[in-house]
Amino acid sequence: MSVPARVDALIVGAGLVGSATAWRLAQAGASVLIVEAAHANAGASGQNAGSLHFQIERRFLEQGEAKAAEAAAITGLSRMAVDDWRGLEQALGADLHVHMHGGLMVAETADEVAMLERKAARERAAGLSAELVDGAELRRIAPYLSERVIAANHMADEGHADPRAVTPAFVAAARAAGAVLAERTRVTAIARRAGGFAVTLAGAGAGTVQADQLLIAAGVWSAGVGALANVHLPLFPVALQMNVTERVAPFLPHLIQHVGRRLSMKQAHAGNVLIGGGWPSRMAAGDGRFDLSRRPELLAPSLAGNLAVATAVLPHVGGLNLIRSWTGTTAITADQYPLVGAVPCAPGLFVAAGGSAFTLGPTFARLIAAQMAGGGAAAEAKAALAIAAPARFDHLNSFMGG
Repeated sequence: MSVPARVDALIVGAGLVGSATAWRLAQAGASVLIVEAAHANAGASGQNAGSLHFQIERRFLEQGEAKAAEAAAITGLSRMAVDDWRGLEQALGADLHVHMHGGLMVAETADEVAMLERKAARERAAGLSAELVDGAELRRIAPYLSERVIAANHMADEGHADPRAVTPAFVAAARAAGAVLAERTRVTAIARRAGGFAVTLAGAGAGTVQADQLLIAAGVWSAGVGALANVHLPLFPVALQMNVTERVAPFLPHLIQHVGRRLSMKQAHAGNVLIGGGWPSRMAAGDGRFDLSRRPELLAPSLAGNLAVATAVLPHVGGLNLIRSWTGTTAITADQYPLVGAVPCAPGLFVAAGGSAFTLGPTFARLIAAQMAGGGAAAEAKAALAIAAPARFDHLNSFMGG
């Protein structure tokens, strides 16, 4: 495979955000090369469960009121993401199995209901359609829920999409717009040059490419790619596991989450019920570090715990056959917000990684492409991404030099 000797933008990683950003930039007339060490959609973009969760997530709520209040800032991105997802199938001309029929974050105790009330108030203040429902209204909306569920936050825009369809559609659109994809190609060196970067590639697309701008969107491998550019990208790998049942007739129209317990559940377009919610698997380790090349190990306590919560909330799933459980690795930051935007110490270098990359991925791509393109929209995009800005960790790079 031959790769261009020079491009306006080189993107490392052909996941959702990388391929979507490539599409946006190529549409705007930029020359774009996407470099992927494996194949498009091989990482977390294709292994997640496809949730479109626009409510403030439980992982922020469980850290106390101060963190929950701070996390309300991310609702601005969620509001944008609702609109981006609603128009995505038409924009790409593809069936992505986008279902936005609403989501419920449920509660089983009075304390959990109080947490839902505070959360809904913050979301409504940010322009999201969150409302607390209980009693007869909850039973009307979701008759399938257990009697243990006494209330829920209902958000009409939530839902799910097919992660096996979304990234391939972005890749096809990016290539149709002129972007070049080099699969089975690794970045082995990044040297800063006047006005850009010299990027050395190995594998199918071996060679050296001059790029004016560089976007690292390599998921859990992003920190390692950043090291090649002599910058710290403070991303930490975490291993999770998911479960899927046999196909059954439609009975679950909503995305289900729990405000106090780890749970995410939805019924895919094919009829399978996907069950997860942040339950850990065990990462492989060697030589004093985590080995990202090896698949994490399934943990039986996580499997049992996840299924116990699922059946407690939705008894019907207890009668379904579990057909597969799998593990995958994603990356988070120390404050659990994504890492998206320009890296201040390295002009021309951008990153997009660190959580919520499926739900917010199309929005991240639109905003980061606007930043990379410059012009009038760049400042607005930078402001929208303020909570995710790499600048908040710039002190880590103050010793790294040029």
